[in-house]
Order: sequence, then C-alpha cells, then structure tokens
Amino acid sequence: QVRLVESGGGSVQAGGSLRLSCAASGTFYVYSFMTWYRQAPGKQRDLVAQIAPGGIVSYTDAVKGRFTISRDDAKNTAYLQMTALTPDDTGVYYCHLSDRRGLGYWGQGTQVTVSS
Repeated sequence: QVRLVESGGGSVQAGGSLRLSCAASGTFYVYSFMTWYRQAPGKQRDLVAQIAPGGIVSYTDAVKGRFTISRDDAKNTAYLQMTALTPDDTGVYYCHLSDRRGLGYWGQGTQVTVSS
C-alpha cells in the first residue's frame, strides 16, 4: 500500500521561507515522479513543481526562481524548498507520486499560510 506523508507547512510572513517534505512508502520510490500541487481557497488544484526519476525538474512560472524541488531516494522523500513567499502562495500543498505503472497517489496535504 502506497502512503505519502507530508510535513513542513505552517504560517509565515511574506518574504519568509518554508520547506515541505513528502515521505513515501510502499513503492519503488526511485522510479517515481514526484509532484507538488497547491490548492488555494476556492480554486482548483494546480501543479507547482515536479521532479522525475534521475532528477529532471520543472516548475510553474509563478514559482520559478523561488521554489526548489528535490528528492532523496535513499530516504524515499521529496522536498519543496520555498523562499520569498507571498500571500499568493497560500494554500494546501499536496504531494503526488506517479509510479512506474502510471498509478497516482496523493498525500493528505499540508497548509501553508503567508501573511502580508
């Protein structure tokens, strides 16, 4: 059974930083695509950043230069380092894992609140 556990959310002031973690279990993590999504209140869930097996990364334009996605395959964990946060970054951040069979799994989400 695949399980994703997110942590690291919280409340910060604009300009601050947070690091989110997503620990995976129950799958061959090293072959998986890891993606961070966020969902602002009343809005759809949008892709923020993705890291492929081997480390190729991509970002939505709104976070380029501010967020960094990474992975530690030895720990089965993905990270999202967020800097220069703005109130527009507020939302619930979800971790998603896509395994080598193409099956997808979601974490429970972690709240990030940025105040001005």
